[in-house]
Parts: sequence; structure tokens; C-alpha cells
Amino acid sequence: MSADDDFEPHLGRLRSRPPKRARRYLQRVLAATNLARGGAASGTLKGRSAGSRIGRAAGVGRLLASRGRMSALGRRRVIIKTRIVRLTAKGASAAAAHLRYLQRDGTTREGERGTLYGADREAVDAKEFLVRGAGDRHQFRFIVSPEDGAQYEDLKPLVRRLMARAETDLGTRLDWVAVDHFNTGHPHSHVIIRGIDQKGQDLVIAPDYLTRGLRERAAELVELDLGPKTTREIARGQLAEIEAERLTSIDRRLLKLGGEERLVEATGTGAFEQTLRAGRLAKLERLGLAEALGEGRWRLAPDLAETLTRMGERRDIIRTMQRAFNPARVERSAADQAIYDPAAPNAAPLVGRVLLRGLADEYRDSHFLVVDSIDGRSHYVALGREPAEGIGEGAVVAVMPTRTGVREVDRTIAEVAAANGGRYDIDAHLAHDRQASEEFARSHVRRLEALRRGGAGVERLADGGWRIATDHLERVDQFEAAQARARPVRVELLTAEPLDRLATADGATWLDHRLLRPSDAPARDAGFGSAVREAEARRRQWLINEGLGSEIGGVFEPRPGMIETLRRRELLRVGAALSKELDLPFAESRPGSPVEGVYRRRLDLASGRFALIERAQDFTLVPWRPVIEPYAGRAVSGVVRGEGISWSIGRGRGGPTIS
Repeated sequence: MSADDDFEPHLGRLRSRPPKRARRYLQRVLAATNLARGGAASGTLKGRSAGSRIGRAAGVGRLLASRGRMSALGRRRVIIKTRIVRLTAKGASAAAAHLRYLQRDGTTREGERGTLYGADREAVDAKEFLVRGAGDRHQFRFIVSPEDGAQYEDLKPLVRRLMARAETDLGTRLDWVAVDHFNTGHPHSHVIIRGIDQKGQDLVIAPDYLTRGLRERAAELVELDLGPKTTREIARGQLAEIEAERLTSIDRRLLKLGGEERLVEATGTGAFEQTLRAGRLAKLERLGLAEALGEGRWRLAPDLAETLTRMGERRDIIRTMQRAFNPARVERSAADQAIYDPAAPNAAPLVGRVLLRGLADEYRDSHFLVVDSIDGRSHYVALGREPAEGIGEGAVVAVMPTRTGVREVDRTIAEVAAANGGRYDIDAHLAHDRQASEEFARSHVRRLEALRRGGAGVERLADGGWRIATDHLERVDQFEAAQARARPVRVELLTAEPLDRLATADGATWLDHRLLRPSDAPARDAGFGSAVREAEARRRQWLINEGLGSEIGGVFEPRPGMIETLRRRELLRVGAALSKELDLPFAESRPGSPVEGVYRRRLDLASGRFALIERAQDFTLVPWRPVIEPYAGRAVSGVVRGEGISWSIGRGRGGPTIS
């Protein structure tokens, strides 16, 4: 009698195909296996790309997603936003900055600093987590926001159970950290997962699981904790949407019913739905977003969804600005609160003091500033993905619209390259334009380096030259447009020192530059403008007492070379103090002189920001620029030019520059 697991193998030739009958059996086995993991028997998914099946928990994600489509109105909702971040050299530093921001002050219920935690640890060191993930290709970032998060005293147990469910679904242990935020109307958690599995391989998660599966797992857990929504809770939530000045679920239903003609009726499938529709349509009419046609019929505005979305965003901005306008800091009426629009035709530079900075959208890493301007108003400034690193609250800044479009330098590069077979280098430039200086040509190389780093499609050759495409100007135009979308404004630090210290600071301050430029925008006698006018009056008197200026007929007259004198006085004083600390003599840098050494750190002085360059026998202080900060501790070289400097990394003619 044969056992069930007895078998007799039939060997064939190498690489020979199995019989037709065996192939049919193999296909049935593969189809059954695919169905068991949530796939389709045919091996393809109708209406979905094959890429949606790649990664862990593909079948689980589709199963949970379909459950979500069939869910009733009474289910607890959990919003989960997901980002996959590539950890390039720039991405790694951005990851560190992201963790620092998540742990900022004021995010706990008690208003204290947020703390990272893990699966079994109440406190996790951010640096330790970053070191473990130093070689990772990517990481996953989640925002978990239960609709009823305010009912949780602590979100940690929920997040830990959710991550345990995710590990089961994905079939691997996860290395993750999280931090809870209670500083908004909707408590939420930020979760960062390393992009590797427990074997150290790249972690690939199926899109269905990322977009919907994880959300359904979270909703399951919240329903276990709080139970399904009661009829009263559902009704209360729907009624609250009637007067909301944002896009609501009622609006989405109306838009779906209205179709292309946008015609809807106030009558609904039941008395409650009719109440919702009638109330919401009346509100939309008051907002100018719906037109009553009579007999219970309405026409929706064509831009209803976009307008309501913008209104909701503006409401969030006003709430953000109100956090900056508390009585302990500054008071502003609604008329003196504005949103800075860099795309406006008459958009002028904005000068003022930073009241607040932060993330406007924690999911997209979109940053903002609230600036108390010298025009007496306070402005909300959207920065895009540029965090304005190194600019803290209290600093005085200038905000300018990002310059877009093809520049003259780009046209010159294209012209030189067209005359040299698509190649640009300094020698070709000097031969093409006999009147051009080598430094002028180097400014074009710096532009090309910036374009290369931004992915604008220029190629640097091994010999220091550049290959320029025939459609170079079109590529530059597209690059500039993309840069403007990602970074709509440029923020320039005018002074990191508090305004009250500038009036008597022994250095070349921002106030001194304003005194020398009467054409600058005058300070209005309101808000921060009043503080600036008072500080300017005190500064003028201090300069007169120091013999650096005089007042004739009520007009201040600076002494020639006032700015240079003040800057040199401060640098000599700071240099003497640093000389004792470093045990090295201080050497002044002169305009036009080369500078070579190791960049040690940045110094914030009344005269601006300076870089400490240490050399073998001495050290010097030269103007600092953000581009040099990643090279701390490394050898750099440059040429001092007035109040600026052209930095270079590496040696040799045509070598890469970073200014």
C-alpha cells in the first residue's frame, strides 16, 4: 500500500519542456497560488497596472482596500498620508532636519518638546536612528491621524499596535520611530520607517497597502477602541459641515450628482439628506458658489471645488497667524494680516522680522514664515520645500519673489556652445568674446554647476568643459519654472541680531545700510515699522556720538567709509577674542585676496555672518554663504570680492565652484 506522499520521479533531458498535460497542471497551481495571495487567476489585473502588485502585502492591501470601498458611513475614519523619501546625500541631511522639526517644542499636550519612541522604547535617540539608516536607499514617512484622535489620552499604544499589524502583513520586522503631536485640532503621529527589512534588503511595500491597506488596519484598531460611530455622532458631524467654509463631503456628493452641467436638486433620498442639501446649497449661494434656479433646483459654480479648497487653506493660514499674534508677542487687527503672493504683478520685496516659522504641510514638507513687516502689517509667506535654514524667530529678513525665466548668462552659454560644436568652457568663452574677463567667464561656470545640480540637463566633462544641448534655453526655462513652484520666494537674512541691540552695536548693522539708502522702503509708523523708526533714530545718535556721522538740518550725513570702518572694528575685536580661544593669530582678509584653509564654523555678528577659515599659521574671517555650510571641516578656497566671496572646491582652472 502506497503512502500519500510516495511518488516516482520521471527524469527528462536538460531544458526539455514538460508535457502539455503537465503544463496545464502547473498553470492551475500558479493560478491558485496567485489567488491565495490576492491576485488574479489570469496573472493580470483588469484596470490596474502590474506595478501595483509589486512589493510586500500586495494581496492584503487589495483586500483591505475593497473592504474600505464597501464601508458604511458609521466607520471610524483614520487619515494616513504616506511619503517615500530617497536618501541621497541631500536627502540624508533633510532626514535629520525632518526629525529635528518633529521633536520641536510645543507639540505635546503639555506644550513641551516632542520625544521619539519605538516599538519597545519610550525614548529613542534620533542620531542613533539616523546612524542605523545611514546606508539605506530610502525611508517611509507616515502621518497617522485618527478622526477621533482627541479621545485618546496617549497615541503610543495605537501606533505600536498598528505597526505590529503592519509587520504581520508585510512578513518582516520593521525598524521605526514615531512622535506624537497634539499641537493642532487633530492629534496625530509621525512614523518614520527605515527602508530595509529584517534581512537588510530593500523594503518594497505594495502601493495598495501604502495607500489604503494601512488606513484600513488603523481604522480597525480605532473601532476596536471606540466602537463604531453612533447615529447621533454621524448626524452631528454632517450638520457641522453645512456652514463650513471648506470643501466638505456634502459638496462632493453634490458635485457627483450635478455631473457636467452642475445641476442639482435640494430634494434627497430622505428627510435628513434633504436637510443637508438644502442647508448647504443656501450656504453656497451666500458664498457666491451656487445659483438658485427655482423649484428646488440649483446650479453649482464651475470652480466650486477649487474655491472651497482655497478657502479652507486660507482658514488654516489665519489660524497659523493667530498663533504668532498672541498678546505676549504682538497684536494685529484682521486688516493688518496679509498673505504674501510672490506671483502678483506688483509683488515687492518684503522686509521684516520673523515672528513664526514652521511646516505648513507636514506631509509634503512645505514650510512657511510669518513676517512682521516694516509696512506695519504681518504677512504669511509660503516657502515651498525650502526650510530657510539658519533663520530663527526674531531675525530680520528680506523676502523676494523667485526670479524665473532664461537669464542673460544662459543665452551667452548657448551662444558660445553653438559656436563650438555644443561645448562650453572658459577658453572657448574668452576666444568668443575678446572683451570678457576670466572671472566673468567663471560666473558662467558657476551657473552651469547650479543647473547641473538642479537636474537641468547640462553635463560636465572630465576635462572641465561642458556639453550643452541644442535646446539648452528651453531646458533652462523649464528648470526655472520648476524651481519657482518648489521655491516661490527667496529669503535673505539681513540680521540675526535682535533689533534693540542694533541701535548701539559696534559693527556695520542693517540699520546703517538703511541710513545710507534713503530710497529703501520707509518704515510705517505702526507695528514693526514703529520699532524700526525708533531704532533708526537711536542709531543715528550713536553714530554721531562715535564721530561716524553728523546731522545737518535734520538730515543725517555719514562719514565717508562708515560701513567699512564699523565692519573692521567688529572683525578686529572678534578676531582678538578668537585668537585667545584658538591660540592662533588673526589675519585680516583684503578685497581681491585669495583665501585657502579649513572652514571651521559660522559666526553671527552685527555686521553679518562670517566664516572662520583656519590656516596653518593663522586664521581669518570672511563673508559666509549657505553654499559653504556642507563643507565644514574641509579645505576650501576662494577670492574675497568686496562684501562677498567666490568659493571654490578643488583646484584647477574650470574646477567646480560653489558660490
